[in-house]
Amino acid sequence: MTDRPKTSANSMWGGRFAAGPDAIMEAINASIGFDRRLYAQDIRGSRAHAAMLAATGIISDSDAEAIGKGLLTVLSEIEAGDFPFQTALEDIHMNVEARLKEVIGEPAGRLHTGRSRNDQVATDFRLWVRDQCDAAIEGLRALIRATVTQAEAGADWVMPGFTHLQTAQPVTWGHHMMAYAEMFGRDLSRFQDARARMNESPLGAAALAGTGYPIDRDMTAQALGFDRPMANSLDAVSDRDFALEFLSASAICAVHLSRLAEELVIWSSAQFRFVSMSDKWSTGSSIMPQKRNPDAAELIRAKIGRILGATVALFTVMKGLPLAYSKDMQEDKEQTFDAADTLMLALAAMTGMLSDLTANRDRLEAAAGIGFSTATDLADWLVRELGLPFRDAHHVTGSLVAMAEGRGVDLPDLTLEDMQSVHGQIRQDVFNVLGVHKSVASRQSYGGTAPDQVRAQIARWKEKLA
Repeated sequence: MTDRPKTSANSMWGGRFAAGPDAIMEAINASIGFDRRLYAQDIRGSRAHAAMLAATGIISDSDAEAIGKGLLTVLSEIEAGDFPFQTALEDIHMNVEARLKEVIGEPAGRLHTGRSRNDQVATDFRLWVRDQCDAAIEGLRALIRATVTQAEAGADWVMPGFTHLQTAQPVTWGHHMMAYAEMFGRDLSRFQDARARMNESPLGAAALAGTGYPIDRDMTAQALGFDRPMANSLDAVSDRDFALEFLSASAICAVHLSRLAEELVIWSSAQFRFVSMSDKWSTGSSIMPQKRNPDAAELIRAKIGRILGATVALFTVMKGLPLAYSKDMQEDKEQTFDAADTLMLALAAMTGMLSDLTANRDRLEAAAGIGFSTATDLADWLVRELGLPFRDAHHVTGSLVAMAEGRGVDLPDLTLEDMQSVHGQIRQDVFNVLGVHKSVASRQSYGGTAPDQVRAQIARWKEKLA
């Protein structure tokens, strides 16, 4: 019987791994490649924990002082790029603790008293996501300011309003811009709400059941800027709803960014020419010298895919996990890190584009009157002045639109005789409502497109942002 040729334990994996299952396990188990981003939060949490251990008499003041100073040394090494991250130590927590031991010796071993990596990572990640909420809030404030500035510049500039991407009624540029201010304002409030809900401390929940040490969870919560400790130790280590809420808010915000980006792509086209992008946010073509491509807007439009993908991924990770901690939850970070980075980049790019954007007032006004945009004003006049039921007025207006369309003219170009041939009671003053400026000026209802209403909303947002 001939012996079969021997193969290495990892032959099915090719040359990617130097050894067999041990190397593969290390690769799938280690998170230091991405969770090193939590270093500042990890060190902050450890310093608060050490101070609490000393205050409660669990460790000595001298040990706590050595730990605190040693952790600052580790922090400075990481920030200087001199820290020796090791995959064999699995994660940021063990990397920091191992280095701390090298720096201060035996007192480092007392740092982990009364806590577990489970509540440690839950605290680190919650602190990080809270920081990202703060960054998103500031990013949205800057974007709303840029939107309001655009709106104020063109509060009374008329443009076509669309439904189904077909001309509907005239609106103002300021009104259109303020629609996005409202959307981004709701996005801002979602991040504020999420931040308020997540602002409870998991630290001290330990592995899952709390600890027998006489720790002071209120002290560590206060030191880390939390409102209070989390009330259930199982919940504290086992849920990532704070990250899910951050991702959900990010996905909704990205939808709004994508919608505005889509309009900027359309508006900057040669067919529309509603806006001009600055060279900062456009690129040329390698073959067509006349081109100015709105690449920044197109890329923002695409970013929703990554953020929504991250949201779905984390929902999928969490949906079937029994209490309490499972290693599946290590998959919570890469998705959230990428989504946060993507969102902040998109917010900054959109703010820059809007700040440099030039709206073409003449082109907007010329387009506002195309497509019988004042037809509704005519129908309203028939109701208001002649007492027609709206459905009858709608029918009369439709007949007049058909007449104008057949002649290749707009409604104001019809004569009074033309209009009276459809309804004999129409008077000369009907023409007072058929101009686009008169149309927008008449929309005085709260939240309407009339310039006075637009300026009132601009003032309201300026006050909120002050």
